[in-house]
Amino acid sequence: MALILIVEDDQDINDQIARNVKLVGHTYLQAFDGLEAVKLAGENPIDLILLDIMLPGMDGFEVIKKISFEPIIFITAKDSLDNRLKGLSLGADDYIVKPFEMLELLARIEVVLRRANKHLTLFRLDNVVVNMSDRTVVVDNNHIDLSHQEFELLEILIRNQNIALSRDKLLELAWGYDYMGETRTVDNHIQKLRKKLGWEDIIKTIFKLGYRLEVKK
Repeated sequence: MALILIVEDDQDINDQIARNVKLVGHTYLQAFDGLEAVKLAGENPIDLILLDIMLPGMDGFEVIKKISFEPIIFITAKDSLDNRLKGLSLGADDYIVKPFEMLELLARIEVVLRRANKHLTLFRLDNVVVNMSDRTVVVDNNHIDLSHQEFELLEILIRNQNIALSRDKLLELAWGYDYMGETRTVDNHIQKLRKKLGWEDIIKTIFKLGYRLEVKK
């Protein structure tokens, strides 16, 4: 799950976003003004900021200048081209205009979180080191042999860490769009990865859905 900072001065909107990000498996912090947002961003390992532009104390444009953080999705009632361009030029990864459909916001959140990990080449978690460039895996300083498909699945989990992926989505991403196999193939490969990496408690089973690589920040 990702830790998302929700910066929105409207209590109802802030709470509604919070409820929905929690429903899809993320955790959250809430800020209702710009100063509080800067403080929380500096004190916590935030994965994504949902940032309104019109805020008391300090607007969203000033907030983004004061934090060295990405990714950020601007959420605002301002829909002019100038504001969109200004937000993106300051480093925002996406922009959504109120009123918006909550499902659209959740979809944008997942896309931005995945994009944030797409350039990752070296992944470390406790005693495991995965090098995506040379496709090697080391556990307790020992090289671990993975099949081609096991590594493909592992890389997808890492690049989508803390995001719940269905078995069908894992088949699509790790095996390819034209794969005609059954979803139990995913289960079998997940079990092998858990055993080889000692990740029984890291690769979580999501009931009636699929799996998530859970990485605590």
